[in-house]
Amino acid sequence: MIEGCIYNLPNPMARHASSSCLLLLLLLWISPALVSSTCNEHGEKDFYIVYMGNQADNKDEAMKAHINILSSVKQSSQKEAKESMVYSYTKSLSFNAFATKLSPDEADQMMEMEEVVGVFRNRYHKLHTTKSWDFIGLPQSAKRHLNMERDVILGVLDTGITPDSESFKDTGLGPPPSKWRGSCGPFANFSGCNNKLIGAKYFKLDGSDPPEGEILSPIDIDGHGTHTSSTAAGVPVANASLFGLANGTIRGAVPSARVAMYKVCWSTSGCSDMDILAAFDAAIHDGVDVVSISIGGPLADYSTDSISLGSFHALRRGILTVASAGNDGPDLGTVTNHAPWILTVAASGMDRAFRSRIDLGNGKSIIGSGISMFEPKAKLYPLVSGADVAKPPYDNTSSMYCISDSLDAKKVKGKVVMCRLGGTGPESTVKSSGGVGTIIADGHYLDNAQIFMASATMINTSLGDSIDKYIHSTRSPSAVIQRTQEVNVPAPFVASFSSRGPNPASKRLLKPDIAAPGVDILAAFTLKRSLTGLKGDTQFSKYSILSGTSMACPHVAGVAAYVKSFHPNWTIAAIKSAIITSAKPMSRRVNSEAEFGYGGGQLNPRRAANPGLVYDMEEISYVQFLCREGYTSAALAKLVGSRSVNCSSIVPGLSHDSLNYPTMQLALRSTKETTEAVFRRRVTNVGPALSEYKATVRAPKGVEIRVEPMILSFKKAGQKRSFKVVVKAKPMAPGKMVSALLLWQSPRHVVRSPIVIHNPSG
Repeated sequence: MIEGCIYNLPNPMARHASSSCLLLLLLLWISPALVSSTCNEHGEKDFYIVYMGNQADNKDEAMKAHINILSSVKQSSQKEAKESMVYSYTKSLSFNAFATKLSPDEADQMMEMEEVVGVFRNRYHKLHTTKSWDFIGLPQSAKRHLNMERDVILGVLDTGITPDSESFKDTGLGPPPSKWRGSCGPFANFSGCNNKLIGAKYFKLDGSDPPEGEILSPIDIDGHGTHTSSTAAGVPVANASLFGLANGTIRGAVPSARVAMYKVCWSTSGCSDMDILAAFDAAIHDGVDVVSISIGGPLADYSTDSISLGSFHALRRGILTVASAGNDGPDLGTVTNHAPWILTVAASGMDRAFRSRIDLGNGKSIIGSGISMFEPKAKLYPLVSGADVAKPPYDNTSSMYCISDSLDAKKVKGKVVMCRLGGTGPESTVKSSGGVGTIIADGHYLDNAQIFMASATMINTSLGDSIDKYIHSTRSPSAVIQRTQEVNVPAPFVASFSSRGPNPASKRLLKPDIAAPGVDILAAFTLKRSLTGLKGDTQFSKYSILSGTSMACPHVAGVAAYVKSFHPNWTIAAIKSAIITSAKPMSRRVNSEAEFGYGGGQLNPRRAANPGLVYDMEEISYVQFLCREGYTSAALAKLVGSRSVNCSSIVPGLSHDSLNYPTMQLALRSTKETTEAVFRRRVTNVGPALSEYKATVRAPKGVEIRVEPMILSFKKAGQKRSFKVVVKAKPMAPGKMVSALLLWQSPRHVVRSPIVIHNPSG
């Protein structure tokens, strides 16, 4: 199934973290009247906002921390540091940040501080669309290696692509790189490729006729593939929006990189294993550098899963596969695409949300979630409950959920109807029955916006109960749903729908690897499908706002291509390591599942291009890992393509996990005895030739961690150094998980390796 498209699912919403404890990493909307600031290119000092990683308990503690870190960076006295501070955001203690004047070098140093989760230059803000790139620190002005970026090819396995979308124009791009061996049609109803979209194929190997409305072509009928492709590598498109919402410029991480589409998903039959493997095979042949695949499903083992198999073969040719973690959160143990050679992506939320106000006839107002761009024509409309307007022979249970054809049109016409969410598109049922609006009550919290095909909004069950009480306590209840507005919300947070760890296939491997924006992302869409696909929907747009780990996945795939443009000779393990160890910390107070929700943390593109150290790995390490996991020669043969592989003849790695992975995970063996494990690791210096890194360990109560040696010295680039991490953990309650951290720090770099200890017998 397609992992990222949670729009139009029967139950797309899940738990929303409390705003009182969300880590506020907001792009502040500062008034031009307060501070005048422009981005200079000459090293002069400018105003910046610095965000700290921990919530402050009181104002004095926050102010002291601000002064200390500022004094450290400026190498000044605390008095001078205090005088240089413009403002300390401590009045409400809602978030922990301060404003100050810094030089570009000082700002870079500030970003290297472990306590700091973000440094943003003060600027006059305009509304942005795919603002996710600015939110995670990759503005359009970011440094690029354009000549190398033009040689990077991103392969996308998805629902197809819209070739005439403005996101795939090739203005200024020369011919494809010489390594490209792919092709592009001709295909039915497909306008063709260019120097941006350099390849397109479709795969439907079962020989059956395409679903109604589909054609045997790479053309995108669904919109999902167009959306993910433009998010990863689309060229900048100004003045993009969804009916005025999120107006601004959309773009990908690597606007000059090339795109190749491999259509493997069809509107009714889904995405078959054989088509997926065929697409991997073609992509490997064609010469792609990164594969982005927002597809997943139940995974029995790595030797039989098509995505695991295809990505392993891609690995052997130096191609990195980035995949979505799944949309089965917030339940634990639901993460998919969790092979160690895949970069597995969770979805996080930004500081933008879409809300609609419900005004009730009693003077009260309630805020709902979702995207409804319909202006009401009256101040109030009569309000009824779906349970009270059933059409015979349907009972009130069917009408309560506004199941198709269950409402009595005579009792619904011209009214707002409150429905319980129990299926897809209750607003379609209400509209077809003559209703003017739908209030949808759902049992989950609402942290992403569903697009509605008629005037509608979604609220949680408790608010639904209060509206139901109002309906039945007055003679003439009334309500109106206002047009959706954009609002700011605390962020980042792990999306409620994003699948969580622990890894269901291995107790030794932390998954997901990384979190990236996947909530309410605006990107290119198709005009061949209405926005919702529901009966009666007349909304069509070249752009759409979607949520899911599918939307997070291309963010990371784009950043992988961005890193590769700086380091074309790096292995896929090195690129993965750079992305994971450079991630921004996320608050455990906000995300209770911690690393099981966000892996290494929030994607941090520019730091990923300059990580200092990387954990590199060869193919044999993955085989050793699988041997330790209990895979047989027959199972391994499917991966490595040889029956001669015998685990008894392969010396397993001496490490607990047999991997040189940038994260570590220990599952306790007993609830009564201390568990000890040794993780052996090797890092490669990709920073300054002469470098020295010192280890810092942060361990929770009940966990003892020892690192040997504590200092790693390098005399040249490319030099490798080995160390071991000994973890001792006391027994803990079943199902409990705690977080530890290993930091390798130099004057210029911080390399973060999360360590997770948990008792899986919960």
